[in-house]
Amino acid sequence: MIRRVPVPPSLAEHAATARTDAVPPKDAATVVLLRDGVYGVEAYLMRRQRSMAFAPGMYVFPGGGVDPRDSDVDVTWAGPTPQQWADRFGCDTAVARALVCAAVRETFEEAGVLLAGPDSDTVVSDTSGADWEADRQALESHTLAFSDFLARRELVLRTDLLAAWTHWITPVFEPKRYDTRFFVAVMPHGQRVGTLTGEADHASWMPLRAALASVDSGEMAMLPPTAITCNEIAAMPSADAVLASAGARTIVPIEPRLVEIDGTLYLESEQP
Repeated sequence: MIRRVPVPPSLAEHAATARTDAVPPKDAATVVLLRDGVYGVEAYLMRRQRSMAFAPGMYVFPGGGVDPRDSDVDVTWAGPTPQQWADRFGCDTAVARALVCAAVRETFEEAGVLLAGPDSDTVVSDTSGADWEADRQALESHTLAFSDFLARRELVLRTDLLAAWTHWITPVFEPKRYDTRFFVAVMPHGQRVGTLTGEADHASWMPLRAALASVDSGEMAMLPPTAITCNEIAAMPSADAVLASAGARTIVPIEPRLVEIDGTLYLESEQP
């Protein structure tokens, strides 16, 4: 299926400038954190600071680039193995391990939500204390490795709380590019989102239908992968149903290309 979406106004200027030196994309992970709400499935969405070099002012899911130590092999792991994740995303096991660790680390750093627990059957119930906040800041500043954080707290990485959803690669015209795997996860019982980090100036739980309506009206801005993912999930009856349906999805890399039709720039992509 061919899908076209208009280029967001904030990207139009440099999208129209042809690049002859495409930047290699960096591996990244993002997590669509979900819960059930009165008006349907809700996602935790963050608005990036307008000073950010990538996607300024855009609403995004928690996530970011893979850190070198996200591939540490001494993480206590529960759920699908690195090889199973590699098979799902079509990458090698080292990359798969790093992507899963980055997904959980970034969700904790940016949202204060931790998909880990004391054992393979439990999950941390509260991460709102000052000691947890100190660890979030240390992870964000790269003074603490995620593997060391888990080991010190004797926590098991709960990869079974994640599911693979999609895979997007930033278009070649962008000066910063990411090879991003999207995960979905349901908000753990008892946890709550934390304070904002420096990358975002606003964040909230939003019913996906309402968020998409705000994008259509121009009140909010999203990059196409975020908007398309929201649209795919909005019709689902519950957050648990999203997680359950993920295993049946076909995941292939989607790299939008720039096309011009009647003077309007679009991002065109072929999707399964």
